[in-house]
Amino acid sequence: MRLALTKPLDRRSMLKGVGAALALPWMESMTPAIAKAPTLAQPPVRSAFVFMPNGVIPKEWTPAGKEENFEITPMLKPLEDKGLRNDFLLLENLWNEQSVGRNGHWPKVPAWLSGGYVERGAGSGLDTGGTSVDQVMARAIGHRTALPSLELGIDQPRTGIDNIGGGFPRLLGSYVSWRDPHTPVTKEIVPQLAFDRLFRTRSIPVVSGRDPKAPEVLQALQADDASVLDLVLDDAKSLRRRISSTDQAKLDEYLDSVREVEKRIDNTLQPQKRWINEGRLDMPRPGPGIPESHAEHVKLMIDVMVLAFWTDTTRIGTFMMGDAQSAASFDFLEGVGTKHFHGLSHHAEKEEQKDQYRRIGLWHVEQVAYMLHKMKSLDEDGSSLLDNSMVMFGSSIKDGNRHTERDLPIMLAGRGKGSLRPGRRVRALKDTPMCNLYLSMLDRMGVQTKSFGDGTGRLKGLS
Repeated sequence: MRLALTKPLDRRSMLKGVGAALALPWMESMTPAIAKAPTLAQPPVRSAFVFMPNGVIPKEWTPAGKEENFEITPMLKPLEDKGLRNDFLLLENLWNEQSVGRNGHWPKVPAWLSGGYVERGAGSGLDTGGTSVDQVMARAIGHRTALPSLELGIDQPRTGIDNIGGGFPRLLGSYVSWRDPHTPVTKEIVPQLAFDRLFRTRSIPVVSGRDPKAPEVLQALQADDASVLDLVLDDAKSLRRRISSTDQAKLDEYLDSVREVEKRIDNTLQPQKRWINEGRLDMPRPGPGIPESHAEHVKLMIDVMVLAFWTDTTRIGTFMMGDAQSAASFDFLEGVGTKHFHGLSHHAEKEEQKDQYRRIGLWHVEQVAYMLHKMKSLDEDGSSLLDNSMVMFGSSIKDGNRHTERDLPIMLAGRGKGSLRPGRRVRALKDTPMCNLYLSMLDRMGVQTKSFGDGTGRLKGLS
């Protein structure tokens, strides 16, 4: 039964306590009880960009045939298994022309979200040729949320020059988000610090570009042992008395989700915190705050991103599941040995190595399926968080073995608040600029711009 509040909850309502502030997810109490109210608060549109390194096996990503409805290929099967068959668009024939004929990895990563021509210069001469689309969005609408955008990742930024690969700084392959052609946006790779940025009121440093054993990292990990939920408990009890039974259930679901993520983060940190408290800096890899399990690291970052969108803490996010030449080991997967991801991508059609590469690519799609399924389960005024989002997933190269640039593996999930019609393949004309997709996404985020990158117009067929 709807509780007739004399005044609706503000969309910016928070549960507050000493040292913590939790933004609330969408609730029916945030809309006026009188249906004829001149304006009704509505869930916003969000955009996420999820990057997977090292490409795919093309025929296992792209279906055969030309029909709009498509068969699920082996690599896309996890999406179907999660009931997401009709929740994404498979986009074909998109590319970044400016990345053609250059290094296989490093310059293609910053171009992925900008379409720019990446120079070889380092230091003050760093030039990617463009601002990434997420930062164009953040510049235009980021003031509406606590965080203009949220950048997450897994790997520490690379250093040095890849002289074998054409003289490009490895730093280029460490970031997909660029504030301008010369400035990457630092990504957070420590789950606790990413979580704290959403819910702690103290200043949370973004530390991924620093020494993982630097004093500010260790201090940040030691700073708060109290659960954020314990800190806001009194405020939560007060809110429960003022909202409908439907919203009480939604509040419980939200607090349970926050508690579950917080507990999992704490579990990964317990051995490390003992070392820190003992003053031991000879901590083994992967270093302070980084979970030993790569799988848990990725899943926690996904959970933080979903919480950020659900609470409208930000509407724009990027997540790098690995850098340009990810050297992560996936020996936790059945059938995969100790050789790193990038090495396996150059399988030279040797079936044993190719099979391991296949399994790693499939695992990445499984993580995206987990993210989308979770977003689909979260209700927002009769629609879902996924319905009100656009989640782009893909890689900056097509064939990981040959570094091909054409027909990049790209999917766009969600309905963009009714502006997208998923469940189809969209076959653009051959060599259509990726930036055409970004122009279309900018429109749907309410960001008006006549041009972006090397775009030639809006991408047709999305709705």
